Amino acid sequence: MADETGIVTMDKIVSLCKRRGFVFPSSEIYGGLGSTYDYGHYGVLMKNNIREQWFRSMVQERDDMVALDSAVILNPKVWEASGHVAGFTDPLIDCRTCKLRFRADKLEDAHCGKRPSKRPGEDAQCDLTEARQFNLMFETHVGALEDGSAKAYLRPETAQGIFINFKNVMQLARRKPPFGIAQTGKSFRNEITPGNFLFRVREFEQMEMEYFVSPDEAQQWWEYWLEQRFQWYLDLGLRRDMLRIRAHEADELSHYSSNTSDIEYLYPIGWQELEGVANRGDFDLTQHTEHSGTKLEWVGQDGERYTPYVVEPAVSIERIFVAMLVDGYDEEIVADRDRTVLRLHPQIAPIKAAILPLIAKNDEMVSKARALQNELRHRHMVEYDDGGQIGRRYRRQDEIGTPWAFTIDDQTLEDDTVTVRERDSLAQERLPLSGVREWLEDALEQPWSSPKQ
Repeated sequence: MADETGIVTMDKIVSLCKRRGFVFPSSEIYGGLGSTYDYGHYGVLMKNNIREQWFRSMVQERDDMVALDSAVILNPKVWEASGHVAGFTDPLIDCRTCKLRFRADKLEDAHCGKRPSKRPGEDAQCDLTEARQFNLMFETHVGALEDGSAKAYLRPETAQGIFINFKNVMQLARRKPPFGIAQTGKSFRNEITPGNFLFRVREFEQMEMEYFVSPDEAQQWWEYWLEQRFQWYLDLGLRRDMLRIRAHEADELSHYSSNTSDIEYLYPIGWQELEGVANRGDFDLTQHTEHSGTKLEWVGQDGERYTPYVVEPAVSIERIFVAMLVDGYDEEIVADRDRTVLRLHPQIAPIKAAILPLIAKNDEMVSKARALQNELRHRHMVEYDDGGQIGRRYRRQDEIGTPWAFTIDDQTLEDDTVTVRERDSLAQERLPLSGVREWLEDALEQPWSSPKQ
């Protein structure tokens, strides 16, 4: 539901996710664990679809890209070389009064534990400590090494697993710059101030690609990937006026980056980073060359030799997931009844089509509906639903974003046609039962844009 200003609220997104089984608080029966979540059936399907579309765009439809799945726990020397052990920190402040912890550089966004209308330090009762650095990496121990308790880390990003495999991929996959290595996988950050639902969590799934190029071509490839990634969101239905590109100021840039821009989305909490696209230069390969003693460089047949620069588009599935829910969430009144609908791109929608027998106790209708379900489910996630009145079933499918519903009714028994109902327009038409699969295949390939444009 939008609030009175017409902007979708995060509370309504959270409510829908729990009500319809997209996302649950993790360990809920034990009181939960801060900012950790479990995904229900529809959440899993939607995440899978986002990942599939990213992989299709980044790997499947390109000749200059290969996939990788690196380990979550790497040799701790990797993180020393990358600078994470020494520098992956946030400035931390504790309040001795309310016992809360805050980022020193984000106090303007925080709220006092005693008086939420105030910022930390603004109330007379506040007793703040001096800022100290807090490393965001989760520590663990690997018992197979000699001392039996060697310190290691859960990876805070997937990128380093790509860099340390650069030589393997270049040789075994027979690739030369420009080429990219793409991977998806879990990352872990011991965030000081997680929150805003899935927007900032301690366990998240990244989708990162490192594109290796010659130094003199890095700028043009950075511009190329920034444009490509922005267009990807438009192609999947996010509204253009909810997206923007923001270049990092000089004081925001990582020390190794010559250019970084964020693709931002207008979340209920304001404009926030959706995806970052950075020109990382040759920092990563140079660092791992120095620390490992293994040269990570490109050597051409003509003797050309250089350490490639890297262009990196990086995003988490969680932030895409929330952006698409916010963008698609809508409420309207239809036939004097409230309707909540998720206007998701059909390729992202968890369920592609619902199959509904008009009368659940009519054996012939049920038989035909089940047969249609079995025909379609070999290629697509479809859902059979015979629970309650047909209008209530339509509303249930609208809330999970199902683009089409095929209804088996009395006329089906007479002429083998079905009613197809379209989620966004509510338009209905009759189709031959034998042509439903082909119709659905064609509909899923059609361009789609949000009717909220």
